[in-house]
Amino acid sequence: MILVIETATTACSVALLDGATIIAHDHQEGARGHAERLIPMIAALPDGGRADAILVNCGPGSFTGVRVGLAAARALGLAWGVPVTGYSTHALLAARVFADHPELDETLIAIEGGHGEVFIQPFVRDGLAAQAPLASQVAESVPFWRCVAGSAAARIRCEVAHDVGPDARDARLLPAALRALPAEPIYGRAPDAKPNP
Repeated sequence: MILVIETATTACSVALLDGATIIAHDHQEGARGHAERLIPMIAALPDGGRADAILVNCGPGSFTGVRVGLAAARALGLAWGVPVTGYSTHALLAARVFADHPELDETLIAIEGGHGEVFIQPFVRDGLAAQAPLASQVAESVPFWRCVAGSAAARIRCEVAHDVGPDARDARLLPAALRALPAEPIYGRAPDAKPNP
């Protein structure tokens, strides 16, 4: 059994998965309040969400949201004595898009990055593989794509835009390699604050 924690963007969701089977799930939308909502959501799952492993979204996304999810996952992993691993927002969204649209062989995932920028990463269906590293760009500078998915899809020049967001239960769609990232934050760009020299 795996507990999945998703707090990196506007969604706060949790799921208990047994392989590809969804045992329980809760999903709430809202840009704020993840810290207050997350633990009660986990506690409401069967057996208080207790699982053999924990999987958490490491980002990119909201700085606070990413930290909330990672802190909860690490704390529960320590308390329960179970391993904690991570996945990326972009891989999760690519998995969902390919599951929903079998006609697609590739897609660009684009989510809002703040400061007028978007976090982008292209994926191919075969092996659910990233074609390039995660990048932060001004939306207008992103080349034309046939299909773009994610919260910033409408801002990118494309043929088809899918506004799709992360959901914890979609972690079952990820191959094992993409569910084995270190439980550490993935940021789309360098911090805005700079240390004093």
